[in-house]
Amino acid sequence: MSVLQLDNKTARRLFLDRHALVEQPSGPAKGADLHALIHRLGFVQLDSINTVARAHDMILFARRPTYRPKNLRRLYETDKALFEHWTHDAAVIPMDFYPHWQLRFRRDAEKLKTQWGIWRRDGFEDQLETVLKHVRDHGAVSSSDVGKGEKKGSGGWWDWHPSKTALEYLWRCGALTVTGREGFQKRYDLTERVIETSLLDKDNHPHADETIDWCCNAALDRLGFATSGELAAFWANITPAEAKVWCATAVARGDITEVDITNHDGSTRRCFARPEVLEQAGDIASPPGRIRVLSPFDPALRDRARAERLFGFHYRIEVFVPAPKRIYGYYVFPLMEGDRLIGRIDMKAQRDSGALNVTAMWPERGVRWSPARTARLESELARVVRFAGLDRVVFAPDWLRDPV
Repeated sequence: MSVLQLDNKTARRLFLDRHALVEQPSGPAKGADLHALIHRLGFVQLDSINTVARAHDMILFARRPTYRPKNLRRLYETDKALFEHWTHDAAVIPMDFYPHWQLRFRRDAEKLKTQWGIWRRDGFEDQLETVLKHVRDHGAVSSSDVGKGEKKGSGGWWDWHPSKTALEYLWRCGALTVTGREGFQKRYDLTERVIETSLLDKDNHPHADETIDWCCNAALDRLGFATSGELAAFWANITPAEAKVWCATAVARGDITEVDITNHDGSTRRCFARPEVLEQAGDIASPPGRIRVLSPFDPALRDRARAERLFGFHYRIEVFVPAPKRIYGYYVFPLMEGDRLIGRIDMKAQRDSGALNVTAMWPERGVRWSPARTARLESELARVVRFAGLDRVVFAPDWLRDPV
């Protein structure tokens, strides 16, 4: 049987549709509507950098310009419709997905003992009990509430003071749950005091094979097409080997099929998709031509290699690159127009003066920067200004740069 084919433009639109970037960025963005958006995306990555707004807020704003950070906070901390844990990084995740994190909890409980080296420390198991008792007796805590006077280690990013390490370990293995953040510092409480009882019932926990099946199906529905490795990486809850076996079984059942995706450079990549992928892709309308500012951690860009294959857009965040060696800047935002990534912009909120300062904007090679594009960019930046609580945009004299 011949393999299905998706041309590059169709593949891009299908992928962006799955990430809610094809329809007009409009509509309500709180309560059930915001929850439905996050459910559609699967999760929203959290990040502390706040040059304009935090990454999770920028992700939601790009799709719903009426969104405001208090809407996510209410959904997460008050309504408890979301929980925080790891996918590929820290993220807020719809609460109804919680049972499928039981596999992650069990695996992290074993893996982190070795990865963090914590079981080689004298008395660490006692430390876990001490921290659990403190939380049990005093309620939700942050890392600053425990371990006062303890010395930090010096072995890597995980080597916090012992009580902080215990908090993180207990969270990663499911004994504690993060209830929210203050100043981006996590607050932890006993899981049984946070998560609904029905979700904690061990008799209802899915078996490992059920979670593998859910992870692969749910990832494929949010990617449109994927390799087995991309399915495993989406939630980062299962191994590439498990996803590979799932794909082979699902193909044999007829649940998925092979499809060749044409990349931006004309090459092809063999992926998996639903048998009806061509019909699904054909029903997607052209995206609006407006320009959107995306977060560097937007789910459409999370997999940098996939974004480069589909869009020809090479993006690497330069936060940890020494300033003299940066090509663009500390925290540069990608720009999307329709179904293309057309450039990147270096900008920062100067909150004391109320200005959004634009240092530079680099069009991608092959993108002619016209007065019409400048007008569309200005319209988008006006929306960003309102979102960030600022009052104007200030462009540096040499803001429009040549492609790099």
